[in-house]
Amino acid sequence: MKQIVVVTGPTASGKTELAVDLALALGGEVVSADSMQIYRGMDIGTAKPTPSEMRGVPHHMLDVAEPGESYSVSRYEQEAACCVDDILSRGRLPVVCGGTGQYIDALIAGTGFLESGAESGIRARLEQEWDACGAAAMLARLGQFDPQSAARLHPNDRKRVIRAIEVYELTGKTMTQHNEETCLRAPRYRAAMLALNTEPRDILYARIDLRVRRMLEAGLVREIIALRESGALRGTAAQAIGYKEFSDYLDGNGTLEDAAALVAQKSRNYAKRQLTWLRRNDKIQWIVYNHIDAKQEVFEKATAFLQHMGIK
Repeated sequence: MKQIVVVTGPTASGKTELAVDLALALGGEVVSADSMQIYRGMDIGTAKPTPSEMRGVPHHMLDVAEPGESYSVSRYEQEAACCVDDILSRGRLPVVCGGTGQYIDALIAGTGFLESGAESGIRARLEQEWDACGAAAMLARLGQFDPQSAARLHPNDRKRVIRAIEVYELTGKTMTQHNEETCLRAPRYRAAMLALNTEPRDILYARIDLRVRRMLEAGLVREIIALRESGALRGTAAQAIGYKEFSDYLDGNGTLEDAAALVAQKSRNYAKRQLTWLRRNDKIQWIVYNHIDAKQEVFEKATAFLQHMGIK
């Protein structure tokens, strides 16, 4: 099985710097696993690595979509796998780096992550039917072909009930069957997974606050103005943390300081969700540090773990 390295963790934990350090030390190239860094023109607000931060290391899966595009997990899996396989074919080490857990899981598993029905209109139709018929009727419909999912899901769990029906309409398979088949498949890659975190949590929050200040100093508001004027800032991209809050400020809602504080708070909330997702995975090697600048300590722990895994 093909070997890759994964560097993940919550936002502002130091993933990018560690990934570049490891790529330089191990002859690698970085493959981004960030659901917002895929968008062109969204550089400062997504903390996309600059050329100086890349330090000559090739980076992949950045700037692969326009901000107004709909970009799925399935599309990421396919495009990122092409990058990873190309890196491996050249005798280099892929270092996957990012905090979007679904992207990372789909890439490693290689299960052909199910497309959503959003593009085909299936989801919109099912949502309309939910509004017209009600929760009980939709759950009963699900029970006709997937009684296991219907019994497991709460009647008011609109999102998951609709998704289960959507999967059946897209594939002819129940969500239960799809999940069972997914568990039986061997993963596409053997991944040495590292995740960064801080203890106490206040250190991570301080890093988030510092990142927001540096984004403003780097010209985030100017970046948002340019995206708005070009009409590019729409769809999912327009809801990205940082872009939405400062767009609201530009529309006259609150002060710049209010928007910055809101971005920091939403980033902290997002970090908590990322940690919850990652802690489900018992294959992750956690590197926890207790001061705001722990670059050398983190690098030494990471390389020791990778050497233990046979990666030198």
